[in-house]
Amino acid sequence: MHGIPRPIVSDRDTKFLSHFWVTLWKKLGTKLKYSTTCHPQTDAQTEVTDRTLGALLKALIKSNSKAWDLILPHARFTYNKAPNKTTNLSPFKIVYGVEPLSPLDLVLRSMAENPSVEASKRVEEIKFLHE
Repeated sequence: MHGIPRPIVSDRDTKFLSHFWVTLWKKLGTKLKYSTTCHPQTDAQTEVTDRTLGALLKALIKSNSKAWDLILPHARFTYNKAPNKTTNLSPFKIVYGVEPLSPLDLVLRSMAENPSVEASKRVEEIKFLHE
């Protein structure tokens, strides 16, 4: 979805240690970073992300432990829409260049609330072209 990764952090499972995978990732220019049992974090960013996602999932799943699989898309959306403390940009904005629409963005607002001047001009322009 986002291209070939430069580094990959993984456990020491035999699938990731096999000659095929090591050769494949090497030819693609991807560096394999292996974690260990005692120290699963290989870089600080992974540790922070794991802690953040763990807290988010606990909060969302607390009362719905049997339906956790239905909550995962909501957790993914929430995480990808939240701005990063360092960049002040959400992961979605960084990857796609725009913020995703949330359900609140889809609620119709009355036209009495701050109508857009640009939108009004565009409507008039379209009407004129159709005439």
